[in-house]
Amino acid sequence: MSRFTIHDLVSIIEARAASGGEASYTRKLLDRGTEHCAKKFGEEAVETVIAAVENDRDHLIAESADLLFHLLVLLKSRGVALADVEEALERRTVMSGLEEKAARKRD
Repeated sequence: MSRFTIHDLVSIIEARAASGGEASYTRKLLDRGTEHCAKKFGEEAVETVIAAVENDRDHLIAESADLLFHLLVLLKSRGVALADVEEALERRTVMSGLEEKAARKRD
């Protein structure tokens, strides 16, 4: 049995975005626009932080799943593919995090 990946989630979001709004939470989010998607992402980010601060492992896992989902929906709302984000991460990981951060300040 293969493990569920973030790419599987992207595929599900793509399929649900193409479906009718009444049957899909994803489609409803997208129909409400990028501002709404961004707001939902922000709400999930705050809930994730709270779970981490409260040292609630199960809640942190659940909120992290929500956060990833809402990030991917937000990216979809702006036409940004996960591959674009992965490319940015790849460019950043060819050097240490401190070197990469210092290089961004020079740009």
